[in-house]
Amino acid sequence: MLFMLIVKASKNSEAGNLPSLELREAMTKYNEELVKAGVRVMAKGLHPSSNGIRLLYPKQGEKPVVTDGPFTETIAGFILIDVKSREEAIDWAMLMPDPQGHGEGQIEVRQVIEFPEQTNKQE
Repeated sequence: MLFMLIVKASKNSEAGNLPSLELREAMTKYNEELVKAGVRVMAKGLHPSSNGIRLLYPKQGEKPVVTDGPFTETIAGFILIDVKSREEAIDWAMLMPDPQGHGEGQIEVRQVIEFPEQTNKQE
């Protein structure tokens, strides 16, 4: 089962401030544990939303409206893990250090929708 551990953005991450050396080391150790356990699929941080754009689809069938950042309620990064259960995903999330430091960290745990593989039968 795939789960995404979504690190919510904070004032510091949106300002482009990098985490402290101590926090970077703690996150490196956490990621190494995920790799050692064989559950980490991918982990990436994101630039502040001020560097991003958002596409909005206000009318079905029409071109989207493009809006430049910054945005509220955004994410600063994610870790994709492949585990056996929702409980295991929560356990791994509970082990993550405060990803923002400064008491600003928030992690959202979301299961990835996985569609059954379809076979293309040609007759």
